Amino acid sequence: MKPNILLIVADQQRYDCIGYSKQYPVQTPNIDRLAEEGVWFTNAYTPIPICAPARQALLNGRRPETFGALWNYGISLDVPALSPDEYTWVRDMGESGYRSTFIGKWSGHPEHGPCRYGFNNYVSLQDYSHFRKEKYPDAEYKKSWMGEVDPVPYQDNVSHWLAEEAVKQLKQYSTEEEPWHIRLDFPGPHLPCRPSAEFASMYQGKDIPPWPSFKETFHNKPYIQMQQLYSWDIEDYTWDDWQETVALYYATISEIDHAIGSVLKALEETGQAENTIVIYTTDHGDMCGSHRMIDKHYIMYDDVVRVPLVIRWPGVIPPSQVRHEFVCHFLDLPPTLLDMLGKKVPEFFSGRSLLPLLRGGQAEDWRTEAVSTYNGQQFGLYTQRMIRNNDWKYIWNTTDIDELYDLRKDPHELYNVIDREENQAVVAELRGRLYETLLREGDGLVKSPWMKNQLLNNRKINYRA
Repeated sequence: MKPNILLIVADQQRYDCIGYSKQYPVQTPNIDRLAEEGVWFTNAYTPIPICAPARQALLNGRRPETFGALWNYGISLDVPALSPDEYTWVRDMGESGYRSTFIGKWSGHPEHGPCRYGFNNYVSLQDYSHFRKEKYPDAEYKKSWMGEVDPVPYQDNVSHWLAEEAVKQLKQYSTEEEPWHIRLDFPGPHLPCRPSAEFASMYQGKDIPPWPSFKETFHNKPYIQMQQLYSWDIEDYTWDDWQETVALYYATISEIDHAIGSVLKALEETGQAENTIVIYTTDHGDMCGSHRMIDKHYIMYDDVVRVPLVIRWPGVIPPSQVRHEFVCHFLDLPPTLLDMLGKKVPEFFSGRSLLPLLRGGQAEDWRTEAVSTYNGQQFGLYTQRMIRNNDWKYIWNTTDIDELYDLRKDPHELYNVIDREENQAVVAELRGRLYETLLREGDGLVKSPWMKNQLLNNRKINYRA
Protein backbone atom coordinates (compact mmCIF):
# COMPACT_ATOMS: atom_id res chain seq x y z
CA MET A 1 0.00 0.00 0.00
CA LYS A 2 1.40 3.39 -0.97
CA PRO A 3 1.87 5.74 2.00
CA ASN A 4 0.00 9.01 2.35
CA ILE A 5 2.11 12.16 2.72
CA LEU A 6 1.32 15.03 5.08
CA LEU A 7 3.84 17.83 4.59
CA ILE A 8 3.49 20.68 7.12
CA VAL A 9 5.45 23.88 6.49
CA ALA A 10 5.56 26.82 8.92
CA ASP A 11 6.82 30.28 7.96
CA GLN A 12 9.88 31.75 9.71
CA GLN A 13 10.15 29.08 12.41
CA ARG A 14 13.48 29.18 14.25
CA TYR A 15 15.20 25.85 14.88
CA ASP A 16 15.85 26.71 18.52
CA CYS A 17 12.21 27.61 19.25
CA ILE A 18 10.89 24.05 19.15
CA GLY A 19 10.64 22.30 22.49
CA TYR A 20 12.56 19.27 21.18
CA SER A 21 15.63 21.42 20.48
CA LYS A 22 15.87 21.97 24.26
CA GLN A 23 17.15 25.52 23.85
CA TYR A 24 14.32 27.92 24.66
CA PRO A 25 11.14 27.43 26.74
CA VAL A 26 8.70 27.13 23.84
CA GLN A 27 5.96 24.54 24.35
CA THR A 28 5.44 22.33 21.28
CA PRO A 29 4.21 18.95 22.59
CA ASN A 30 2.81 17.73 19.26
CA ILE A 31 5.91 18.50 17.22
CA ASP A 32 7.99 17.00 20.03
CA ARG A 33 5.91 13.83 19.81
CA LEU A 34 6.50 13.64 16.06
CA ALA A 35 10.24 13.93 16.69
CA GLU A 36 10.11 11.24 19.39
CA GLU A 37 8.28 8.90 17.03
CA GLY A 38 10.50 9.67 14.05
CA VAL A 39 13.70 11.52 13.14
CA TRP A 40 14.85 14.94 14.36
CA PHE A 41 17.58 16.65 12.32
CA THR A 42 19.92 18.99 14.20
CA ASN A 43 21.69 20.38 11.13
CA ALA A 44 18.97 21.09 8.58
CA TYR A 45 19.55 24.28 6.59
CA THR A 46 17.47 26.21 4.10
CA PRO A 47 18.80 26.70 0.57
CA ILE A 48 17.75 30.37 0.83
CA PRO A 49 16.19 32.25 3.79
CA ILE A 50 13.42 33.90 1.74
CA CYS A 51 9.82 32.60 1.62
CA ALA A 52 8.94 32.38 -2.07
CA PRO A 53 12.21 31.16 -3.62
CA ALA A 54 12.67 28.60 -0.83
CA ARG A 55 9.18 27.14 -1.35
CA GLN A 56 9.62 27.13 -5.11
CA ALA A 57 12.86 25.19 -4.66
CA LEU A 58 10.91 22.65 -2.63
CA LEU A 59 8.46 22.16 -5.49
CA ASN A 60 11.13 21.90 -8.15
CA GLY A 61 14.10 20.25 -6.42
CA ARG A 62 16.70 22.77 -7.64
CA ARG A 63 18.33 25.85 -6.17
CA PRO A 64 16.05 28.84 -6.84
CA GLU A 65 18.77 30.76 -8.68
CA THR A 66 18.63 28.16 -11.45
CA PHE A 67 15.13 29.30 -12.46
CA GLY A 68 15.49 32.97 -11.56
CA ALA A 69 13.70 33.09 -8.18
CA LEU A 70 16.08 35.40 -6.38
CA TRP A 71 13.71 36.94 -3.81
CA ASN A 72 10.00 37.29 -3.05
CA TYR A 73 7.93 38.37 -6.01
CA GLY A 74 5.87 41.52 -5.61
CA ILE A 75 8.59 43.32 -3.62
CA SER A 76 11.08 45.82 -5.06
CA LEU A 77 12.34 44.77 -8.49
CA ASP A 78 10.31 42.13 -10.31
CA VAL A 79 11.95 38.72 -10.57
CA PRO A 80 10.82 35.45 -12.14
CA ALA A 81 9.02 32.78 -10.16
CA LEU A 82 8.85 29.06 -10.86
CA SER A 83 6.99 28.68 -14.15
CA PRO A 84 4.07 26.21 -14.22
CA ASP A 85 5.86 24.67 -17.19
CA GLU A 86 8.73 23.64 -14.93
CA TYR A 87 9.00 20.21 -13.29
CA THR A 88 7.35 19.53 -9.93
CA TRP A 89 7.48 16.27 -8.00
CA VAL A 90 3.78 16.76 -7.13
CA ARG A 91 2.95 15.98 -10.78
CA ASP A 92 5.15 12.90 -10.58
CA MET A 93 3.11 11.70 -7.62
CA GLY A 94 -0.12 12.43 -9.47
CA GLU A 95 1.00 10.13 -12.25
CA SER A 96 1.37 7.42 -9.59
CA GLY A 97 -2.25 7.81 -8.49
CA TYR A 98 -1.88 10.38 -5.69
CA ARG A 99 -4.56 12.98 -5.06
CA SER A 100 -3.17 16.18 -3.61
CA THR A 101 -4.43 19.28 -1.81
CA PHE A 102 -2.60 22.50 -0.98
CA ILE A 103 -3.86 24.35 2.10
CA GLY A 104 -2.58 27.73 3.29
CA LYS A 105 0.14 30.15 2.25
CA TRP A 106 1.06 29.84 -1.44
CA SER A 107 4.37 31.33 -2.59
CA GLY A 108 4.81 29.50 -5.88
CA HIS A 109 3.80 32.18 -8.37
CA PRO A 110 1.96 35.54 -8.28
CA GLU A 111 -0.42 34.56 -11.09
CA HIS A 112 -0.63 30.76 -11.06
CA GLY A 113 -1.97 28.77 -8.13
CA PRO A 114 -1.10 25.30 -6.82
CA CYS A 115 -3.37 23.51 -9.28
CA ARG A 116 -1.06 24.60 -12.11
CA TYR A 117 1.77 22.77 -10.33
CA GLY A 118 0.14 19.38 -9.86
CA PHE A 119 -2.23 19.85 -6.92
CA ASN A 120 -5.87 18.83 -7.37
CA ASN A 121 -7.38 21.18 -4.75
CA TYR A 122 -6.48 24.48 -3.15
CA VAL A 123 -7.69 26.13 0.08
CA SER A 124 -6.16 29.61 0.25
CA LEU A 125 -5.50 32.28 2.84
CA GLN A 126 -8.00 34.38 0.92
CA ASP A 127 -10.63 31.76 1.75
CA TYR A 128 -9.80 32.27 5.40
CA SER A 129 -10.04 36.05 5.01
CA HIS A 130 -13.55 35.69 3.61
CA PHE A 131 -14.53 33.44 6.53
CA ARG A 132 -13.06 35.82 9.09
CA LYS A 133 -14.61 38.95 7.59
CA GLU A 134 -18.04 37.35 7.52
CA LYS A 135 -17.90 35.96 11.08
CA TYR A 136 -15.96 38.80 12.72
CA PRO A 137 -16.66 41.93 10.64
CA ASP A 138 -15.49 44.26 13.41
CA ALA A 139 -12.27 42.41 14.30
CA GLU A 140 -9.29 44.59 13.41
CA TYR A 141 -5.54 44.53 13.89
CA LYS A 142 -4.21 47.70 15.49
CA LYS A 143 -0.46 47.18 15.59
CA SER A 144 2.19 46.58 12.98
CA TRP A 145 5.29 44.38 12.67
CA MET A 146 5.96 43.94 16.39
CA GLY A 147 2.73 41.94 16.79
CA GLU A 148 -0.37 41.88 19.00
CA VAL A 149 -3.03 39.54 20.37
CA ASP A 150 -5.59 38.33 17.82
CA PRO A 151 -9.08 39.45 18.93
CA VAL A 152 -10.77 36.25 17.71
CA PRO A 153 -10.88 32.99 19.74
CA TYR A 154 -8.24 30.45 18.83
CA GLN A 155 -10.73 28.08 17.20
CA ASP A 156 -11.22 30.69 14.46
CA ASN A 157 -7.72 32.04 14.07
CA VAL A 158 -5.82 31.31 10.88
CA SER A 159 -3.75 28.40 12.23
CA HIS A 160 -6.70 26.41 13.54
CA TRP A 161 -8.92 27.25 10.58
CA LEU A 162 -6.31 25.89 8.17
CA ALA A 163 -5.80 22.82 10.33
CA GLU A 164 -9.54 22.15 10.31
CA GLU A 165 -9.52 22.36 6.50
CA ALA A 166 -6.75 19.75 6.50
CA VAL A 167 -8.83 17.55 8.83
CA LYS A 168 -11.83 17.81 6.51
CA GLN A 169 -9.68 16.85 3.54
CA LEU A 170 -7.97 13.85 5.14
CA LYS A 171 -11.34 12.57 6.39
CA GLN A 172 -12.67 12.76 2.86
CA TYR A 173 -9.59 11.01 1.51
CA SER A 174 -9.99 8.26 4.15
CA THR A 175 -13.17 7.09 2.39
CA GLU A 176 -11.35 6.61 -0.92
CA GLU A 177 -8.81 4.05 -2.08
CA GLU A 178 -6.11 6.19 -3.69
CA PRO A 179 -3.16 7.50 -1.65
CA TRP A 180 -3.05 11.22 -0.89
CA HIS A 181 -0.71 14.14 -0.33
CA ILE A 182 -1.75 17.14 1.77
CA ARG A 183 0.50 20.19 1.94
CA LEU A 184 -0.39 22.37 4.93
CA ASP A 185 1.39 25.75 4.94
CA PHE A 186 0.88 27.97 7.97
CA PRO A 187 1.52 31.73 7.55
CA GLY A 188 3.00 31.93 11.08
CA PRO A 189 5.11 32.50 13.02
CA HIS A 190 6.08 35.05 10.35
CA LEU A 191 5.88 38.58 11.69
CA PRO A 192 3.66 40.23 12.75
CA CYS A 193 2.82 37.49 15.26
CA ARG A 194 -0.86 37.60 16.30
CA PRO A 195 -1.72 34.63 18.51
CA SER A 196 -5.13 34.40 20.11
CA ALA A 197 -5.42 35.27 23.80
CA GLU A 198 -5.55 31.62 24.87
CA PHE A 199 -1.97 31.16 23.62
CA ALA A 200 -0.67 34.67 24.19
CA SER A 201 -1.37 34.15 27.91
CA MET A 202 1.12 31.24 27.98
CA TYR A 203 4.14 33.57 27.86
CA GLN A 204 4.96 36.82 29.63
CA GLY A 205 7.50 39.19 28.13
CA LYS A 206 9.21 39.78 31.47
CA ASP A 207 10.02 36.05 31.65
CA ILE A 208 11.61 35.80 28.18
CA PRO A 209 15.41 35.55 28.36
CA PRO A 210 17.38 37.66 25.85
CA TRP A 211 19.01 35.95 22.91
CA PRO A 212 22.75 35.59 23.64
CA SER A 213 23.44 37.48 20.41
CA PHE A 214 21.47 40.54 21.56
CA LYS A 215 24.74 42.10 22.74
CA GLU A 216 25.69 42.57 19.06
CA THR A 217 27.94 45.60 18.39
CA PHE A 218 28.33 45.14 14.58
CA HIS A 219 32.07 45.66 14.92
CA ASN A 220 33.82 44.40 11.78
CA LYS A 221 30.46 43.37 10.30
CA PRO A 222 29.09 44.34 6.87
CA TYR A 223 27.63 47.85 6.94
CA ILE A 224 24.19 46.67 5.81
CA GLN A 225 23.55 44.84 9.08
CA MET A 226 23.49 47.94 11.25
CA GLN A 227 21.64 49.74 8.46
CA GLN A 228 18.79 47.24 8.94
CA LEU A 229 18.17 48.69 12.41
CA TYR A 230 17.68 52.13 10.88
CA SER A 231 15.64 50.82 7.96
CA TRP A 232 13.16 49.29 10.43
CA ASP A 233 13.34 52.16 12.98
CA ILE A 234 14.56 49.88 15.76
CA GLU A 235 18.06 51.25 16.33
CA ASP A 236 17.23 52.31 19.89
CA TYR A 237 15.35 49.17 20.94
CA THR A 238 16.44 47.58 24.20
CA TRP A 239 15.51 44.08 25.33
CA ASP A 240 12.57 45.61 27.19
CA ASP A 241 11.25 46.71 23.79
CA TRP A 242 11.70 43.23 22.32
CA GLN A 243 10.35 41.04 25.15
CA GLU A 244 6.67 41.25 24.28
CA THR A 245 7.34 40.58 20.60
CA VAL A 246 9.39 37.48 21.40
CA ALA A 247 6.64 36.31 23.76
CA LEU A 248 4.13 36.66 20.90
CA TYR A 249 6.51 34.69 18.67
CA TYR A 250 6.67 31.88 21.23
CA ALA A 251 2.87 31.95 21.57
CA THR A 252 2.29 31.72 17.82
CA ILE A 253 4.52 28.66 17.64
CA SER A 254 2.58 26.99 20.47
CA GLU A 255 -0.67 27.90 18.71
CA ILE A 256 0.51 26.28 15.46
CA ASP A 257 1.64 23.22 17.40
CA HIS A 258 -1.83 22.93 18.95
CA ALA A 259 -3.41 23.16 15.50
CA ILE A 260 -1.07 20.44 14.24
CA GLY A 261 -2.22 18.29 17.15
CA SER A 262 -5.79 18.35 15.82
CA VAL A 263 -4.57 17.10 12.43
CA LEU A 264 -2.53 14.30 14.00
CA LYS A 265 -5.55 13.32 16.11
CA ALA A 266 -7.71 13.09 12.99
CA LEU A 267 -5.10 10.88 11.34
CA GLU A 268 -5.36 8.47 14.25
CA GLU A 269 -9.15 8.57 14.48
CA THR A 270 -9.50 7.77 10.77
CA GLY A 271 -7.02 4.89 11.01
CA GLN A 272 -4.52 6.53 8.63
CA ALA A 273 -1.67 7.38 10.99
CA GLU A 274 0.26 4.15 10.46
CA ASN A 275 0.29 4.62 6.69
CA THR A 276 1.08 8.33 6.59
CA ILE A 277 4.48 9.97 6.29
CA VAL A 278 4.36 13.18 8.34
CA ILE A 279 6.95 15.91 7.81
CA TYR A 280 7.22 19.13 9.79
CA THR A 281 9.59 21.91 8.77
CA THR A 282 9.75 25.57 7.71
CA ASP A 283 11.11 27.72 4.91
CA HIS A 284 13.63 29.55 7.16
CA GLY A 285 14.02 31.13 10.58
CA ASP A 286 13.53 34.61 12.03
CA MET A 287 15.82 37.11 13.77
CA CYS A 288 13.05 38.29 16.16
CA GLY A 289 15.49 40.49 18.08
CA SER A 290 18.59 38.32 17.87
CA HIS A 291 21.61 40.41 16.87
CA ARG A 292 19.16 43.29 17.61
CA MET A 293 17.60 42.70 14.17
CA ILE A 294 14.16 41.94 12.75
CA ASP A 295 12.89 39.64 9.98
CA LYS A 296 15.55 37.73 7.97
CA HIS A 297 17.31 39.97 5.46
CA TYR A 298 20.94 40.62 4.49
CA ILE A 299 22.37 38.14 6.98
CA MET A 300 23.17 34.43 7.08
CA TYR A 301 23.13 33.82 10.82
CA ASP A 302 21.92 30.44 12.03
CA ASP A 303 18.85 32.25 13.40
CA VAL A 304 17.50 32.35 9.82
CA VAL A 305 19.28 29.59 7.89
CA ARG A 306 19.01 26.72 10.38
CA VAL A 307 15.57 25.09 10.42
CA PRO A 308 13.66 22.36 12.27
CA LEU A 309 13.04 19.16 10.32
CA VAL A 310 11.03 16.20 11.65
CA ILE A 311 10.03 13.12 9.65
CA ARG A 312 7.83 10.27 10.93
CA TRP A 313 6.95 7.09 9.02
CA PRO A 314 5.63 4.38 11.35
CA GLY A 315 6.98 0.92 10.72
CA VAL A 316 9.68 2.12 8.33
CA ILE A 317 11.63 4.84 10.14
CA PRO A 318 12.97 3.75 13.54
CA PRO A 319 11.72 6.15 16.24
CA SER A 320 13.67 8.45 18.56
CA GLN A 321 16.44 9.16 16.08
CA VAL A 322 18.53 12.31 16.24
CA ARG A 323 20.64 12.84 13.12
CA HIS A 324 23.49 15.34 12.96
CA GLU A 325 24.29 15.17 9.24
CA PHE A 326 24.06 18.40 7.26
CA VAL A 327 20.80 18.50 5.34
CA CYS A 328 19.60 21.06 2.78
CA HIS A 329 15.96 20.37 3.58
CA PHE A 330 14.03 21.84 0.63
CA LEU A 331 16.51 20.34 -1.82
CA ASP A 332 16.75 16.95 -0.10
CA LEU A 333 13.02 16.43 0.50
CA PRO A 334 12.00 16.08 -3.21
CA PRO A 335 14.40 13.17 -3.89
CA THR A 336 13.55 11.70 -0.48
CA LEU A 337 9.82 11.61 -1.19
CA LEU A 338 10.28 10.10 -4.64
CA ASP A 339 12.71 7.55 -3.19
CA MET A 340 10.16 6.66 -0.51
CA LEU A 341 7.62 5.93 -3.25
CA GLY A 342 10.07 3.90 -5.32
CA LYS A 343 10.09 6.43 -8.14
CA LYS A 344 13.06 7.47 -10.23
CA VAL A 345 14.82 10.56 -8.89
CA PRO A 346 15.58 13.16 -11.61
CA GLU A 347 19.28 13.72 -12.23
CA PHE A 348 18.86 17.50 -12.23
CA PHE A 349 17.88 17.63 -8.55
CA SER A 350 20.29 19.62 -6.38
CA GLY A 351 19.74 17.47 -3.28
CA ARG A 352 19.83 13.77 -2.48
CA SER A 353 17.56 11.28 -0.74
CA LEU A 354 17.56 11.17 3.04
CA LEU A 355 16.09 7.67 3.08
CA PRO A 356 19.33 5.88 4.08
CA LEU A 357 19.62 8.24 7.06
CA LEU A 358 15.94 7.87 7.93
CA ARG A 359 16.28 4.10 8.08
CA GLY A 360 18.98 4.53 10.70
CA GLY A 361 21.98 3.82 8.51
CA GLN A 362 24.77 5.84 6.98
CA ALA A 363 24.89 7.41 3.53
CA GLU A 364 28.10 7.06 1.56
CA ASP A 365 30.02 10.31 1.03
CA TRP A 366 27.34 12.42 2.72
CA ARG A 367 28.01 16.18 2.66
CA THR A 368 30.00 17.67 5.53
CA GLU A 369 28.65 21.22 5.24
CA ALA A 370 25.57 23.29 4.46
CA VAL A 371 25.35 25.92 1.70
CA SER A 372 22.78 28.73 1.61
CA THR A 373 22.36 31.74 -0.66
CA TYR A 374 20.81 35.23 -0.59
CA ASN A 375 20.28 37.86 -3.29
CA GLY A 376 18.49 40.84 -1.75
CA GLN A 377 14.96 42.02 -0.98
CA GLN A 378 13.07 45.27 -0.35
CA PHE A 379 16.13 47.29 0.63
CA GLY A 380 18.10 46.48 -2.52
CA LEU A 381 20.22 43.86 -4.22
CA TYR A 382 22.83 42.14 -2.06
CA THR A 383 24.44 38.81 -2.92
CA GLN A 384 25.62 36.45 -0.20
CA ARG A 385 26.72 32.84 -0.27
CA MET A 386 27.29 30.83 2.92
CA ILE A 387 29.05 27.57 3.72
CA ARG A 388 29.02 26.09 7.22
CA ASN A 389 30.51 22.98 8.78
CA ASN A 390 30.69 21.89 12.41
CA ASP A 391 33.51 24.28 13.25
CA TRP A 392 33.36 27.26 10.90
CA LYS A 393 30.96 29.44 8.96
CA TYR A 394 32.17 31.47 5.98
CA ILE A 395 29.93 34.06 4.28
CA TRP A 396 30.89 35.51 0.91
CA ASN A 397 29.51 39.06 0.72
CA THR A 398 30.32 40.06 -2.83
CA THR A 399 30.04 43.84 -2.21
CA ASP A 400 31.30 44.14 1.38
CA ILE A 401 33.71 42.40 3.73
CA ASP A 402 33.25 38.66 4.10
CA GLU A 403 32.42 36.98 7.40
CA LEU A 404 34.08 34.07 9.19
CA TYR A 405 32.84 32.70 12.51
CA ASP A 406 34.70 30.23 14.70
CA LEU A 407 31.64 28.31 15.87
CA ARG A 408 33.56 26.39 18.52
CA LYS A 409 34.44 29.59 20.38
CA ASP A 410 31.64 31.82 19.12
CA PRO A 411 28.43 29.79 18.59
CA HIS A 412 26.29 32.95 18.47
CA GLU A 413 28.31 34.48 15.62
CA LEU A 414 29.23 37.73 17.32
CA TYR A 415 32.87 38.03 16.26
CA ASN A 416 33.91 38.18 12.61
CA VAL A 417 37.44 36.77 12.37
CA ILE A 418 37.83 36.92 8.59
CA ASP A 419 40.86 39.24 8.83
CA ARG A 420 43.00 37.10 11.13
CA GLU A 421 46.08 35.69 9.44
CA GLU A 422 45.87 32.35 11.25
CA ASN A 423 42.45 31.72 9.67
CA GLN A 424 43.39 32.22 6.02
CA ALA A 425 43.94 28.53 5.27
CA VAL A 426 40.43 27.80 6.58
CA VAL A 427 39.02 30.62 4.46
CA ALA A 428 40.72 29.32 1.32
CA GLU A 429 39.41 25.80 1.89
CA LEU A 430 35.86 26.96 2.53
CA ARG A 431 35.90 29.24 -0.51
CA GLY A 432 36.98 26.35 -2.67
CA ARG A 433 34.28 24.03 -1.36
CA LEU A 434 31.66 26.77 -1.70
CA TYR A 435 32.63 27.35 -5.33
CA GLU A 436 32.44 23.64 -6.13
CA THR A 437 28.97 23.29 -4.62
CA LEU A 438 27.53 26.40 -6.28
CA LEU A 439 28.97 25.46 -9.67
CA ARG A 440 27.70 21.89 -9.44
CA GLU A 441 24.22 23.01 -8.41
CA GLY A 442 23.84 25.62 -11.14
CA ASP A 443 24.29 28.97 -9.36
CA GLY A 444 25.07 31.41 -12.16
CA LEU A 445 26.90 33.80 -9.83
CA VAL A 446 30.08 31.72 -9.85
CA LYS A 447 30.03 31.15 -13.61
CA SER A 448 31.32 34.69 -14.12
CA PRO A 449 35.14 34.76 -14.37
CA TRP A 450 35.11 37.99 -12.36
CA MET A 451 33.31 36.36 -9.44
CA LYS A 452 35.33 33.17 -9.70
CA ASN A 453 38.46 35.30 -9.44
CA GLN A 454 37.12 37.08 -6.37
CA LEU A 455 36.20 33.85 -4.60
CA LEU A 456 39.03 31.50 -5.53
CA ASN A 457 41.96 33.89 -5.93
CA ASN A 458 41.23 35.86 -2.77
CA ARG A 459 40.58 39.11 -4.59
CA LYS A 460 38.82 40.61 -1.57
CA ILE A 461 39.56 43.37 0.92
CA ASN A 462 38.55 41.84 4.25
CA TYR A 463 39.51 44.50 6.72
CA ARG A 464 38.40 48.00 7.64
CA ALA A 465 40.90 50.71 6.75
